[in-house]
Amino acid sequence: MSTVSAVSPARRREVVDALRRGTVPQSGLDLFAVGLDRFSGALDDDLATVARGGAAFHAIRGEYGSGKTFFARWLAERAKRAGLATAEIQISETETPLHKLETVYRRLTERLTTATHPPSALRAVIDSWFFTLEEEVLDAGETDEDDADALATAVDVLMEQRLVDVARTTPAFAAALRGYHHARAAGDAPTAEALIAWLGGQKSVAASARRSAGVRGDLDHFAALGFLQGLLTVLRDCGQPGLLLVLDEIETLQRVRSDVREKGLNALRQLLDEIDAGRFPGLFLVITGTPAFYDGQQGIQRLPPLAQRLATDFSTDPRFDSPRAVQLRLPGFDLTRLCELGRNTRDLYAGQATHPERIAHAVDDAYIAQLATAVTGGLGGNVGVAPRLFLRKLVADVLDRVDEFEDFDPRKDYALTVSSAELSDVERNAAASSADDIELDLT
Repeated sequence: MSTVSAVSPARRREVVDALRRGTVPQSGLDLFAVGLDRFSGALDDDLATVARGGAAFHAIRGEYGSGKTFFARWLAERAKRAGLATAEIQISETETPLHKLETVYRRLTERLTTATHPPSALRAVIDSWFFTLEEEVLDAGETDEDDADALATAVDVLMEQRLVDVARTTPAFAAALRGYHHARAAGDAPTAEALIAWLGGQKSVAASARRSAGVRGDLDHFAALGFLQGLLTVLRDCGQPGLLLVLDEIETLQRVRSDVREKGLNALRQLLDEIDAGRFPGLFLVITGTPAFYDGQQGIQRLPPLAQRLATDFSTDPRFDSPRAVQLRLPGFDLTRLCELGRNTRDLYAGQATHPERIAHAVDDAYIAQLATAVTGGLGGNVGVAPRLFLRKLVADVLDRVDEFEDFDPRKDYALTVSSAELSDVERNAAASSADDIELDLT
């Protein structure tokens, strides 16, 4: 088995529990990722560029079930190790429409996370920023730390200097930060909480709190970009040199009304233009979508300037795809990679098992190959959509039972059954057309 002794029990359990539920783990993806090494060097270069104050963008391309969400979370783990904050947002017609950037910004702050703070990390980040400003003021030696009024004034001056570019276009962001700082210093917790919510783009913030900070109304589409610029400034000053922002499932734009679709595509074009113009130092934007979204007439091809920005030549053999291209094509899963994924998962599971010797004996490489073949066959031979179901069956139906029951032999006591209720829409479409459960003999 592979060496996984350095993995903490908590991290190992988090991954295994997610696979048992049939979901993509939030962390630990590097422990069993397959086929992503080809991207790591180029993406690490992008992360280093962002950490130095630059910006980066990639469009991830893959069919349903190809692992786009897995890729995004794998990249987020690398970003956190590089010191960046991260946020993953699922684009949705009803919950998070792309053309409403104020909603996208609100979801960003709700899902903002760092290596040390889970979502939402917004308040922790802002508190850390003010602490950093106070330390800088005190280190300058011109303010007595026992003089609260003088310290607050000096921090306000330093804050205005740091936010000068943001305040020029979005003065409300700086005003709300100032108001939050004053409310916190005065011990006015309700006002401080309300202003944090307002800075996060939340609606229905108490009018009295907004008046105390000199701001009015709710965040709108145009101010959202200014708030993003301000957030990046705060992150950079408090030790998070950048932000990885993932807009997942962006292909949902193909299913909305044509006017809404065009607004969403234009919002994406506007965001890319602002990145190129240098407005967002420290931002690494990643979008994910299907080939139909990138190539079809219901996707980015409807907006020629955007299509030109994302154009990438995929006419060559996938082996020669550049990991530095604007669009990154995810490698398709084949049976060999699926088996490798299964072996990695088994080895990870064995490290937390009560009876790892039983795991090694009963779930050997040959059995994993048999199970992978059977699951793929149950999905009409479509390997690309098999990983989620395969890993769930491997963990919940096989590894758990081998570990718990001494006399359980998966070759004799387990027949793979795939029911329609446990399948996603994509998996259901790939499955055999029979309405009955699919039973396959693994003996």
